[in-house]
Amino acid sequence: MRKSILIALLLLPALLHAEGRRIEAGETFLQPLQQRDSVLIADQLRYGVVLKDVQEGTPLALPVFELKEDDPLQVVRSWQLDSTRVSRRKERPRRYDITASLVLTAFYGGTYELPPVPVVLDGDTLVFRPARLEVKELPVDMETFQPHDLKPQIRFPVTLSELFPWLMGFWGLALLVAAVVCLILMRRRGPESLRPADPPHIVALRKLEHWRGEKNWAPDKQKAFYSGVTDALREYIAARYGVAAMEMTTAEIFRDMAGTDVPKDLYDEMKALFERADFVKFAKYVVPAEENASVLPQAVRFVTTTYQTEIEEEASQGGEQ
Repeated sequence: MRKSILIALLLLPALLHAEGRRIEAGETFLQPLQQRDSVLIADQLRYGVVLKDVQEGTPLALPVFELKEDDPLQVVRSWQLDSTRVSRRKERPRRYDITASLVLTAFYGGTYELPPVPVVLDGDTLVFRPARLEVKELPVDMETFQPHDLKPQIRFPVTLSELFPWLMGFWGLALLVAAVVCLILMRRRGPESLRPADPPHIVALRKLEHWRGEKNWAPDKQKAFYSGVTDALREYIAARYGVAAMEMTTAEIFRDMAGTDVPKDLYDEMKALFERADFVKFAKYVVPAEENASVLPQAVRFVTTTYQTEIEEEASQGGEQ
């Protein structure tokens, strides 16, 4: 079906009173704003002209399209000018390429003859040949006489090949984070964490050495002195004899050690040292200097003697095998 519509052209006052030449300036352009193969009802299109090499300050007048509300064509947006600077020379006005366009839409299918576009430019009337607009209607099902709606976007299922790069990237990032965390933890612990643990007697002797010196015998420091010495001995007893000495009282410790291989004199000496430490810690007893002087030698003798006994036991067991 072929339709035509007459659009009234009401030009600006400059166009009505213009004097000058009437020039055939080429064709108008018609561009759909939606990227489709064809133009459908209610699609919007740019309709306009291109003016080449216009000097800055040149007077310009464009027509006014007046359409009724029930016209099949409607103007969505009036004229809009877009300019691009072409050249700029010293002491000369700038020159531009100007695109003048408006936005049209159609609410009925058919073919429309658009009007020509006269443009008054510096006193001359440039007439651009009109374009033809073909608007297609939505297809109708001839069996049900219902228009076909727009098809929804097709959703394809996600395949393993599409997920594989994301999965590999996720696991690679996880491994990298784990490696960085391990390196940070190893650096914080230092190289000592990679070394094997020292034997119990070495650990005990190192801690006892920390309390050597008469400055620890002062009355206000005796509690810390006896606590440090007995704690080192408790840890050694727990590691050497399997007695939970850290959670036991003095009586409980030596009750469990009664059946061990500790010599009687050394056993009595250690028991007396622990009982004296209890008096210092809990009864605020002040120990004389001569008794304080014997604390560390007794503790060291206990560690070295019992450790030597352990070595002899291991040697005798190895010889029997």
